[in-house]
Amino acid sequence: MILRRRGAVLGALSLLGACRSREPVLYAVLPVAGEPRRGGPRTVAVREVSLARYLDRLQIVRSSQEYRLDVSGNDWWGEPLETMLTRVLVENLAQRLPGASVVPIGGAISAPAEATVEANLQRLGMTGPATLTLTAQVAVSLRNARRRGETARTESITVPIEGTDTRAFVAAASTALGRLADAIAGAAAT
Repeated sequence: MILRRRGAVLGALSLLGACRSREPVLYAVLPVAGEPRRGGPRTVAVREVSLARYLDRLQIVRSSQEYRLDVSGNDWWGEPLETMLTRVLVENLAQRLPGASVVPIGGAISAPAEATVEANLQRLGMTGPATLTLTAQVAVSLRNARRRGETARTESITVPIEGTDTRAFVAAASTALGRLADAIAGAAAT
């Protein structure tokens, strides 16, 4: 009787192990090199990127067309998307503004900023079978000796997706974020 119970318990545990879903595959947006610009502010503070709420999840949202979200069930972002996009935007801007110290607001390092960057990400997803679109409202506030003022505009960036898998989608998202950094660096350096 005891052997039967042990066998039943082991069988149930084996069945549960077989039913277990596979581990998620984690992805990260990476910095993309751009054209360095001369001039501009010496210190740039970047506020955390704000996300449209439908993007604020671990699973990667590949598109939001025809009233439906296409979510990659087992393909997840490696860290919260707003944190990752902010970190990569800081890296992209530091590369594009080599004379500036670029830091995230709320990080361990703070300095009086000559420029502040804010971005509201409204869309990041496929808008066609092999096309990714990033749409963001961007504001750059300058407070330095040469120039003061604010610029705010909406940037819509479209890039091709070189493949059908999630890796290709994330590579295109990295390229789009790099192009967003190009536009922001241009506004900050002029």
